[in-house]
Amino acid sequence: MVKKLFLVLFLAVFFVAGSAAASHSWSKYHWDISTDDSIVSPLVLENNLTTSEWNSSLAGASSDWNVSVLKNQTVLGNNTACDPVLGQVGVCNGVYGNTGWLGIAQIWAYRGRDGHIAQALVKVNDTYFNEATYNTSAWRNSVMCQEVGHTFGLSHQDEDFNNANLGSCMDYTGDPDGTLFGQLDNQHPNQHDYDELTAKYGHLNGVIDEKPDKGKGGGNGKKPKGRGADIDLNNPSAWGTAVRQDARGNDSLFERDLGNGQVLITHVIWIE
Repeated sequence: MVKKLFLVLFLAVFFVAGSAAASHSWSKYHWDISTDDSIVSPLVLENNLTTSEWNSSLAGASSDWNVSVLKNQTVLGNNTACDPVLGQVGVCNGVYGNTGWLGIAQIWAYRGRDGHIAQALVKVNDTYFNEATYNTSAWRNSVMCQEVGHTFGLSHQDEDFNNANLGSCMDYTGDPDGTLFGQLDNQHPNQHDYDELTAKYGHLNGVIDEKPDKGKGGGNGKKPKGRGADIDLNNPSAWGTAVRQDARGNDSLFERDLGNGQVLITHVIWIE
């Protein structure tokens, strides 16, 4: 079976935690965007994908997540190096090799009071998606939906691959469309995912924490360090310290201190 899949390098791995009623916010990390802000200027998902299959999965994920209070828009990019861009989520696919990871969601954030996300990446590894096990629309849709959800500040609802599907892409599974075991479909967000985003972004008149934190470790508006060329973002050795494991004992969440109050966080989905 496949391991389901967190700079504030963010790599995503799939999980299922004890109760769907529990919070699955990714700590305090969130974009400095209110609902009103995102309606006027939606968060950009920069589409650097190279296949029609992945374009379809991103379009579906974008549409699904737009049901929430945080609005997004996909914009075609030509970022072949998949370097992070300040204020955006870059989305890329590639034959990244036998790295062991199926997909990663990476975020750069500030450790201060507000925990604002500065930039983010989603990467999916075609080394494995070209194999029969993962070469399905269900796997692509589920992984893309989850990784994009991670870049909004969500963690997993459940991190046990053997639990029944919760009907959410933020749930680890080896049966993404539910057809293998006759269970719920995990290709899309569910209401609990939307409720979590409402708690993070559902402000009507500007963000609650709109003033930058100038204190120790605060977000001071400086461009994040470790933007790409100086860090091999595809290599687990560059992700920093493992701070969480999935139900199978695999390191699934990593943090790397970039200095000046900046952190790189990585969520990972590993293959088996």
